[in-house]
Amino acid sequence: MNKVIIVGENSYIGGKFAEYNADKLEITVVSSFDENWKVDFTDATVLHVAGIAHVSADPSLEDKYYKINRDLAIEVATYAKEHGAKQFIFMSSMIIYGADGKIGKAKEVTTGEEFAPVDFYGKSKLEADLAIQKLADENFKTVIIRTPMVYGENCKGNFPKLVKASQKLPVFPNIHNERSMIYIGNLVEFLRLCVINDVSGVFYPQNTEYICTSKMVKDMANLQNKKLWSTKLFNPALRLLGLFVGLINKVFGNKTYSKELSTTFNNEYNIYSYDESLTRVINLTKE
Repeated sequence: MNKVIIVGENSYIGGKFAEYNADKLEITVVSSFDENWKVDFTDATVLHVAGIAHVSADPSLEDKYYKINRDLAIEVATYAKEHGAKQFIFMSSMIIYGADGKIGKAKEVTTGEEFAPVDFYGKSKLEADLAIQKLADENFKTVIIRTPMVYGENCKGNFPKLVKASQKLPVFPNIHNERSMIYIGNLVEFLRLCVINDVSGVFYPQNTEYICTSKMVKDMANLQNKKLWSTKLFNPALRLLGLFVGLINKVFGNKTYSKELSTTFNNEYNIYSYDESLTRVINLTKE
């Protein structure tokens, strides 16, 4: 079986990758701390998932973001290349394309080159992304995964707040938006295909359909037999707040990859439909 070394033992994506592929790949998980990751990389694929995954505006954390998200990633990739690894997969992020589009304003990434990071999280990810690509050669393949928002059962970040909203709120705003997202089951299948096909390059995996936040929350409520009233009553106020508060746009704004960017493996990695993914989220999420 293909040998995969996951660097970052507490990663959500890394943990799910190991869980989904335990019987398909030879997987070893190592810590990213204190050089515990310096193991035998001979003929291995390295899946680097160590990093700070969420945005903070605290300036005191800037050095930490660059140290972990950029410097460590480049160090591991360089060491892996020098010690016999054949492939290095780096989890980049859609955050490198900047802020979300405001409510009612489309924002689509079409070429993959529209870089516009607005904070040190995005900048640290972009700098690692570009530096690791430069390490590629015929014997060392680099795979850059610029993921949109990843969601799934027991995931971290903002998505669990939407799950709770579907469970607790009687009313939720009805705003049409479009967001590229990917269910964790589809993402780890995409990563598996990258490994077994020994690919190299920059990739933009996403679900086959864009997701509307309001519809997703409503659909999750329905799956739990919860009554949730959708209303446009708050829309004017939310549009105004979206001009000043970035969080509003992260929830109700627009940000998509063009479908043409995401045709790798003929979309065969999308093994779970939107409906199936939400059913799994509700059924498998631990209270």
